[in-house]
Amino acid sequence: MTTYIVFSLVALAAAVINSIAGGGGLLTFPVLALLLPPVIADATSGFALLPAYFTATWGSRKELTQVPRWLWWLVVPSLVGGLLGALLLSWSGNRGFVVLVPWLVLSGTLLLLARPFLTRRGDAVSSPSHASPVLLLTAMSAIFVVAIYGGYFGAGIGILMIAALGLIGLEDMRQAVALKNALTGGLRTLAIGWLIVESKVDWEYGLPMAGGAIVGGYIGGKVSSRAPRGVIRGMVLAIGFGVAGYYFWQLYGLSVMQVAGE
Repeated sequence: MTTYIVFSLVALAAAVINSIAGGGGLLTFPVLALLLPPVIADATSGFALLPAYFTATWGSRKELTQVPRWLWWLVVPSLVGGLLGALLLSWSGNRGFVVLVPWLVLSGTLLLLARPFLTRRGDAVSSPSHASPVLLLTAMSAIFVVAIYGGYFGAGIGILMIAALGLIGLEDMRQAVALKNALTGGLRTLAIGWLIVESKVDWEYGLPMAGGAIVGGYIGGKVSSRAPRGVIRGMVLAIGFGVAGYYFWQLYGLSVMQVAGE
């Protein structure tokens, strides 16, 4: 019982992080990997955090209603890309391009950091009807590519999604986070659905953790919708650099230490 409670609390904290910027799997996967094989731990972690996207979206629904048309335009490429990513994972049976994860997340975070210096205030496009065909196609293509990645792997998907949304000029970080949660929740639902069909989810730990994630997602949604824009932006950047640093360490730091030890 103690294990279930601890795991649920970990999932709650991870869901709060996921609701703001992504990266919550860095908490849930390691604790599950202590008891489960890596692939099962990864799938169970994804399942446990999935409900948080929906409670986070509900918690920030006010911000989401301010960009409804963008949601309808981007949800289709997001869902199709997520399903394609899940199918690629199912067919390939591995996640070989994990070496690209820190570079992708770092690039997305740097893009968010540099955006105020690269664009003029007032560049935001509030509706697809006000966007040029080139901007609309670019936004849909970017979301589609990010969604493929999210269905295939998913680490840092929130950071990359927010960076892609920056292409349409969403200067209000709270709106970007709300739209990110809705789109990511949809594509991750398809991806996790395939893992469930393949019997990769451990229900014994996944269900209690999903309960904690539901609460965490709602808390994260409320935080992201009520906190000042500058605070949310700072939290997103901090989480982005933290996720990139974690994966850089996992891929390169440990290898350097092993070589030095030899």
